[in-house]
Amino acid sequence: MRSSNPVFSREGSFTRDSGYAGFGNTAQAGSPYGNNPYAGTQYAQQPQGQAPMTDEQLYELYNGPSAGPGATGRMTLDDVLARTAMTLLTVVAGGAVAWFTLPFENFGFAVGASLVAMIVGLVVQFRQKISPGLVLAYAAFQGFALGGVTHFLNTLFQGIAVQAVLGTAAVFGATLYVYKSGRLRVSAKYARIGTAIGLGFSLLLLINCIAWGFGGGFNTWGGPLGVGIGLIGVALGAFYLTLDFNEIEQAIAGGARQEESWRAAFGLTFSLVWIYIEMLRLIASLRGDD
Repeated sequence: MRSSNPVFSREGSFTRDSGYAGFGNTAQAGSPYGNNPYAGTQYAQQPQGQAPMTDEQLYELYNGPSAGPGATGRMTLDDVLARTAMTLLTVVAGGAVAWFTLPFENFGFAVGASLVAMIVGLVVQFRQKISPGLVLAYAAFQGFALGGVTHFLNTLFQGIAVQAVLGTAAVFGATLYVYKSGRLRVSAKYARIGTAIGLGFSLLLLINCIAWGFGGGFNTWGGPLGVGIGLIGVALGAFYLTLDFNEIEQAIAGGARQEESWRAAFGLTFSLVWIYIEMLRLIASLRGDD
């Protein structure tokens, strides 16, 4: 499956160096246990060259507790939630630092932090082995950039920060409900079409941003154009979340290694940051006459 966002390609993110062949397989490719359903647990077969277990040992194993995620080293939903919470808290901390230290009209440091976050994010994505430190560094720089932008907008439109946070939470909750209810099926065609739209959307915004820097371009943060772009952006953010949910669900079912929960946290954080930015754009455009 391809990326769940238009900037970072997560194709094969969980399958690459994750210890299993694909989302649908429960046994590891090349595993010495083959199709043994107890592979990786305390019930796994004895290595060759060792004496077979006695009846008493087999009885104790059979009646003992099942091996949990800590023993098997496999990713669980709790792992994903814990890492995502840590990453989002880092975003909030970075935003608070920018909010209370930067002059509201100074975008220089915020733009610089945003560029650093993009570079670190690319490294996280294309690095074969996931690095928790880099994921948290991305969150810190991204949070710092968001803090500067949010402080500026909140000065113009009082309360926009709270409105954007609540809006982002509402989109996340609604998307999760629709996904878990089974009303939405994440297929390969669905992913391809949505990702293509997202790439086109991002490319147009990038071109407009460059043109704006040279005195041209359109104002995408106000008026009907800003409202339209904000609505499309929020919808795309919800689309990215559905791909995130699907990838996480399949990775857990496929037995991804526990450290891959950091990659899942990175993907969810990126999607939520995307939605938050587009929510800021949408609300600022709607409140442009305040």
